[in-house]
Amino acid sequence: MNDAGVIIAALERAPAIILPLVSEVPPAIQKQRPKPGKWSAHEHACHLAAVHPMIFGRLDLMLKDARARIVPYFPNPDEEAGAFLKVDLGEAMERFSSDRQRLVGRLKTLSPEDWQRTAEHGEYSHYSVFIMFRHLAMHDMFHAYRIEELLLKKDWE
Repeated sequence: MNDAGVIIAALERAPAIILPLVSEVPPAIQKQRPKPGKWSAHEHACHLAAVHPMIFGRLDLMLKDARARIVPYFPNPDEEAGAFLKVDLGEAMERFSSDRQRLVGRLKTLSPEDWQRTAEHGEYSHYSVFIMFRHLAMHDMFHAYRIEELLLKKDWE
């Protein structure tokens, strides 16, 4: 059963997990990459804040266009090269929290039919509003897991 309430609850709780986790990372290792081409805790956290505008745009598109086409997201070369390292972490986390609160408020207004609206997605065989937000909830925890791995890492080169 696709229970939108479970997804909304997970999305609503994410900042309560992620913000304390990010603040636990010592400043000395926040921006340290574990190896070239792999993101630091700072970058993972800033990425979480950066995806909300795209998500709001996708939701708007899917709700207004029955034939919506979603372009897959891939980090751009600037992000891969370290653009997130220049972002103020505190501001990014404030933005993540406030954007998430706004998103959750909006999701609570969706009808059951809205949750089942579909779109064509360049990467996936099928895609709906429900799938998009289930994916976002898992995306949050994926990046939180990466941050925690870096927080707990013993051997920094």
